[in-house]
Amino acid sequence: MSKSRPPISSRAYPSTRLRRNRASDFSRRLVRENHLSPDNLIYPVFVLEGQKQREAVPSMPGVERLSIDLLVEQAAELVELGIPAVALFPVVPAERKNLSGSGAWDSDGLAQRAVRALKKAQPELGVITDVALDPFTTHGQDGIIDHNGYVLNDVTVEALVNQALSHADAGADVVAPSDMMDGRVAAIRDALEGAGYVNTRILAYSAKYASSYYGPFRDAVGSAANLGKADKATYQMDPANSDEAIHEVAMDLAEGADMVMIKPGMPYLDIVHRVKTELQVPTFVYQVSGEYAMHMAAAQNGWLDGDAVMMESLMAMRRAGADGILTYFAVRAARLMRDRSRA
Repeated sequence: MSKSRPPISSRAYPSTRLRRNRASDFSRRLVRENHLSPDNLIYPVFVLEGQKQREAVPSMPGVERLSIDLLVEQAAELVELGIPAVALFPVVPAERKNLSGSGAWDSDGLAQRAVRALKKAQPELGVITDVALDPFTTHGQDGIIDHNGYVLNDVTVEALVNQALSHADAGADVVAPSDMMDGRVAAIRDALEGAGYVNTRILAYSAKYASSYYGPFRDAVGSAANLGKADKATYQMDPANSDEAIHEVAMDLAEGADMVMIKPGMPYLDIVHRVKTELQVPTFVYQVSGEYAMHMAAAQNGWLDGDAVMMESLMAMRRAGADGILTYFAVRAARLMRDRSRA
C-alpha cells in the first residue's frame, strides 16, 4: 500500500521554496491569482452645461468637468480603450437648485440630455446615472429635508423614483441610487417594471459610508458650499460598522438590485471582501475622489510612482473581490494597459 503524500504545508524548506514561481516573468504570470483589465473599469465623468466647455477640478488634478459635446468626443476613446461604462454626475448651476431638488427629474435636464447624446453616439458604451438629489438641492443633502434639516425618507424615495424613471426614459442602461434611503431600491424596481423598463439595471450604493474622503467630489459637482458644515451621518453608514453593511446589501438585493456598490474603496476593502465572499453577487467598489487626490498629490510631489501605485491600488480592489471599479484613473489605467500589451 503506497503512502499518501503529506500536505504541502508540512513540507519544509528547501523542498518548498515559494520564490521558485517568482523567479521568472512567465511563471509569475501563470500563477497570478487576480487579473485587471479595462473590462473591470467604470469611468466617472462630470458634465457641464454649454458647448465646448472644459473646467479643471483643482482638488482632483487631471480631472475635468466637460460639456456634453466634449464628453461625447471623449466617449469614443473610452470605447476604443475597452472601458465598458461611464457614470454620469451633473454639475448643476445654482439657479437650477431648490429645496426639493425637483430639477433631478426634468426630462430635459443636464443628465438626461447627456444620456441621450452618449447613447446616440456610442450605443455600446454603458451609461450609469447617479440617482440622488444632492446636486439639485440648495442644502446639498441627498434628499428632501424637514424644518430641522433632517432628511425625510419616504418623500425622498418618491422623488428618487421620478429621477430614476426620467433617466430610464432618456436611455440609461443602469440607474444607481447613491442616496442610502431605506426602501428606495424596491420602489425604483417596481416603477421600472411598471413602465416596461425590465432590462434597466439597478446598481445600488448599498454600503455607502459617511466618509471624509468625499471632499473633492463635492467640489467637483458644486455641492460642497451648499452642504456647508452639515454632514450625512443620519443616512450614510457609520465607518465603524461591518455587519450592518452585509445587512444593507442583502436588503437591496432582496428589493431588486442587480449589482451593489461599496464606497469608498481602499479603506473599506474588508467590506468588499465580505460582500463578495458571503453573498457572491456582482460587487462594485468606488475609488473615491479623496483616494484619487491623495495618490495624485503624492505622485506630483515625487513621493510615489504614480503609475505603479495606481495599478497596485486597482489590483488591491480586484483582489478583495471587486468585479467592477469606479475610478477616476480608468482612462489612464486603460491607456497604460494598452501600451504595455503593445510593448
